[in-house]
Amino acid sequence: MTFTKRKFLSLETLEQHKKCAEHLRLAYEQIRQGAPACFTEYESFLSWMNLLPFTYSDLKTLADRYHWHLNLAGLSLKEHNLLPSMRKGDHIPKADFLPAAIYLDNVRSAYNVGSILRTVEALRIGTVYFSEKTPFIDNEKVRRTAMGAAEIVPVQRNLPLSTLPRPIIVLDTCNDAIPISKFHFPASFTLILGNEEYGVSDEALLLADHLVEIPLLGAKNSINVACAFAIAAQQIRQ
Repeated sequence: MTFTKRKFLSLETLEQHKKCAEHLRLAYEQIRQGAPACFTEYESFLSWMNLLPFTYSDLKTLADRYHWHLNLAGLSLKEHNLLPSMRKGDHIPKADFLPAAIYLDNVRSAYNVGSILRTVEALRIGTVYFSEKTPFIDNEKVRRTAMGAAEIVPVQRNLPLSTLPRPIIVLDTCNDAIPISKFHFPASFTLILGNEEYGVSDEALLLADHLVEIPLLGAKNSINVACAFAIAAQQIRQ
């Protein structure tokens, strides 16, 4: 229905905002379906209501603007969601843990350990092996950061690195390292993550079969060990 200025201004303010919302919802659906959206009449409404023009940039800005009009129209936001709803809460695992080992070589931060456990569980990477100086899953900070993953991920403690699956792969920064995007992870292996300050220990390096690194473009030589592992974990799963 096309409105003249006189007809539109004869509506109550709440009804005017409702009409604006209706136009934005139509525009949203057009864009989602790959069709061009027209905001001409909506811009006229804004002008007649003495509101600033609207600049469309993406679906998020459009959805926010839609909800803004709904709120001013006194309508329930919960009943008029535009953007797809995000999955929340835990669900049934879609895969078994890989036959791989993640060795924490003197990783000292309980928060990093918890984050690593959460990534291992999310992508079902394998069993986590703890060196003697790495906070174990009985550490409160580890458990809190892992958010339940500490009870799910298979873990072992104080086992000699030499007994873990070969090849042994070190993730660290090194001139001789292979970029992780070019490295093919085998079905079974051990990935070593080193200390936040000193990196992988000399003892572990002596046993290493491969050195891999995440190519960095900035001034810093490295990134947080838990962040680095998350990148590696995705590469492993691919």
